[in-house]
Amino acid sequence: MRWALVKVCLAVTTMVVVAFAVPLGLVVKEMARDRAISNAERHGAGMGPTLSITTDRAELTRAVASSEAGGDGRMAVYVPAVGDADAFEVGDPRAGARAVEATRKEGRARTTGVPGGFVVLQPTALSSGTAVVEIYVPEAEVSNGVTTAWLVLAGVGIALVIGSVAVADRLGIRMVQPAKRLVGAAHDLGEGKLGARVPEEGPTELRLAAVAFNSMADQVVQLLANERELAADLSHRLRTPLTVLRLNAASLGEGDAAEQTRTAVETLEREVDTIIRTARDAKPQTATVGPGAGCDAAEVIRERMAFWSALAEDEGREVRVAGVDRPVRIPVARPELVAALDALLGNVFRHTAEGTAFSVDVHNGEDAVIVLVSDAGPGIADPEAALARGAGSGEDGSTGLGLDIVRRLAESTGGDLRIGSSVLGGTEVRLWIQLGSHRPVVGRRGHRGAAVRRRRRAPSTG
Repeated sequence: MRWALVKVCLAVTTMVVVAFAVPLGLVVKEMARDRAISNAERHGAGMGPTLSITTDRAELTRAVASSEAGGDGRMAVYVPAVGDADAFEVGDPRAGARAVEATRKEGRARTTGVPGGFVVLQPTALSSGTAVVEIYVPEAEVSNGVTTAWLVLAGVGIALVIGSVAVADRLGIRMVQPAKRLVGAAHDLGEGKLGARVPEEGPTELRLAAVAFNSMADQVVQLLANERELAADLSHRLRTPLTVLRLNAASLGEGDAAEQTRTAVETLEREVDTIIRTARDAKPQTATVGPGAGCDAAEVIRERMAFWSALAEDEGREVRVAGVDRPVRIPVARPELVAALDALLGNVFRHTAEGTAFSVDVHNGEDAVIVLVSDAGPGIADPEAALARGAGSGEDGSTGLGLDIVRRLAESTGGDLRIGSSVLGGTEVRLWIQLGSHRPVVGRRGHRGAAVRRRRRAPSTG
């Protein structure tokens, strides 16, 4: 494209220069000839007053010698016969007798070519006839300045051609480079380099193509990130029924079947952990969380607490639920809230000893709903590190993904997730869900993200 544009511009500019320079050169040449002829006619007319006064040879000789053209040997005067006096010539004649006679008969100036140039024959009427003044114009005077003008025109034409080629080359580069960058970024994206982007610059069409490519690349990254998040979240949700199986398997007693069941449950837990860690290690570049269709938080909490209460009864745990006696609408999809509650309650059963009490409290305000999950366990030494995605506690079966599921749900409504000490003496997880107009949070942890990332290797709950 670049060289094609240069060739087109070269051809067009050359044709334009030729079309204007050649006629202009011819005009310059003609103007120089007309200037020389006009000067010669002016010199010839200067002898008219002298001829009207006298036709004496000696006087005319002095007059011719004193003139500019005569002094250079370029003037001659042809005087006709007067009475008994014969016709005579003064100066340096070059024109033939025929040309002089034709000028007398016609009574008007004429130009005739002679060796080395031209002669201008200027007739002057006398009382006894017509005298003719001859002015010689050398070839050098006719073409004086023409060569210089032609060289100037040629230089200007060449400069215009070179300038147009340079401008076309720059325009070609401006068009080709964005196209090359777009091609390179497309190859990189095809090879799996999801960070490939194109600068949005260049001509309008290429700039729009770059914008479209970057938007497409962002969507690809977004889709891959969502797929990874979905794989990790769905795998984590399997932890809830696995917890039930593990607890039930522990009560099967001794025997080969019981041992095989426990081994199968442990194997399944390890496989689920592997899936979660694999999705986590993929390091998605973008994670977008948005609100769902909304649900009744009180109803969901009553339902999930009915499920977990059976396990709590088997382990001798005291359970308390408050604030769920009336509907509590929140802008969160029901499956998302179920996954968040199961993650929080699953952590209680997984990381506290049997017999440890826990509670769930719901506080419904004007602009927010707060869900508190408290336990009487040992607590968490580093709450910020526990919020770091993938940190885990270092124990078998802990991936650190559970709290991140809850955090993303809260941030999708404009709320947040905090960990502190509960009134029961253990851990309190506060889930803040913003009501009304909310803005989905794209990213990780807002203003706490930097501190959390610095502690990604610290232990946390599941």
